[in-house]
Amino acid sequence: MVESDAYANLVLPGLLRERGIGGRDAAFATELAYGTLRLRGRYDAVLALCTNGRPLESLDAPVLDVLRLGAHQILGMRVPSHAAVSESVALARAVTGPGPAGLVNAVLRAVARRSVDEWLAAIADAADPLGSDVVARLAVTESHPAWIARALRQSLVANGRPAEELDELLAADNTAPHVTLVARPGLVTADELAAEAARRTGAAPRAGRWSSLALVLRGGDPADLPAVRRAAAGAQDEGSQLVALALAAAPLAGGDGAAADASWLDLCAGPGGKAALLGALAHERGAHLLANEVAPHRARLVRRSVAAVPHGTVEVRTGDGRDLGAERPGGFDRVMVDAPCTGLGALRRRPESRWRRTPEDLAGLGSLQRELLGSALDATRPGGVVAYVTCSPHVAETHVVVEDVVRRRGDVEVLDATATMESVTADRLPGLGAGPYVQLWPHLHGTDAMFLALLRKTT
Repeated sequence: MVESDAYANLVLPGLLRERGIGGRDAAFATELAYGTLRLRGRYDAVLALCTNGRPLESLDAPVLDVLRLGAHQILGMRVPSHAAVSESVALARAVTGPGPAGLVNAVLRAVARRSVDEWLAAIADAADPLGSDVVARLAVTESHPAWIARALRQSLVANGRPAEELDELLAADNTAPHVTLVARPGLVTADELAAEAARRTGAAPRAGRWSSLALVLRGGDPADLPAVRRAAAGAQDEGSQLVALALAAAPLAGGDGAAADASWLDLCAGPGGKAALLGALAHERGAHLLANEVAPHRARLVRRSVAAVPHGTVEVRTGDGRDLGAERPGGFDRVMVDAPCTGLGALRRRPESRWRRTPEDLAGLGSLQRELLGSALDATRPGGVVAYVTCSPHVAETHVVVEDVVRRRGDVEVLDATATMESVTADRLPGLGAGPYVQLWPHLHGTDAMFLALLRKTT
């Protein structure tokens, strides 16, 4: 698990299909993989207390992975301890040979001697012996790197939320999200998609709470649905849907009649979920969408995502979004900047990313985010609107970027994104605060932690 750069949510479903694993076996394998990745920090802290002082970093990576998988079966799943230990020992023999089998057996038997609650108390005390650092204790028990836990606490406060919500937020990151679908307007209706899903999965999906286009699956593989296969629908978190709908609903100023809302741009379009939704909305209004993506392989994903949008509505371009402002100055009415970010708002969906990111990532990403937002504003006509979006609530990627770019320019005003967001939701979103930005939260809204700022070009 630690040796591959691929994300489990992108790799595992394909592996299961390739091997013909379905039903309860697929569900077990999915929970075992994702659960172990989510709670790796917690399990490493437990294992460190069970190795008789031997540092975990001295273990071979495959052995450590076997121990983590065994710990999750014992502490996180309904697997009898004796079965979890036995299967882990057998796996160790198969993967690494007979040498480490005795270590795996001894360590996992030690893990099984305490309950989950007993272990949580033990690792919290080990992380913070004086009991004075609440964040340090939550970081280890809720399996987040300490720097991320502290950054999320800062983000809560910066967005008007109580710091005491940190435990709920970290716990939400460790809760597997349901698969949410979007019925792309003009391509399939929510009712048609619901009926199709019910027939294919045997269980009717429930309507999304916030987006009228959203359906939450109760089971099954979304790739089995014909509407998904033909790209009339897709898997898309409600938060991702809402920021695209908000851009499409944001009030423009100036312009000449119908031509004032005819040209849209998705500056960082890969892998294509927002581009497909924006493309469907653009077609309904007679607008054209340019979907730009710098990476060729991600541009191919965008083309697949927008395949059902009628021909001529969406153009997919491979190029650096930082150049578009100079190449097409003032050429667009609505611009989406879904900026590359740390992804700290989607840890429940990509649990291993918390172990890959470091604080040093913020510096490089911050420069890129500023350049992309500047290019987007240059590409926007006077009176047009830019949506700056990240799937991260980190203030260095959200408030700081927007305020820094706006401060350096004299041709931008910040719109009230909360009012626009409320105009596109099926139910009133709680806890949006006074604005002008929107920050969604897993523990509060059940979405990824999407950030949205709406900026209008003034001159």
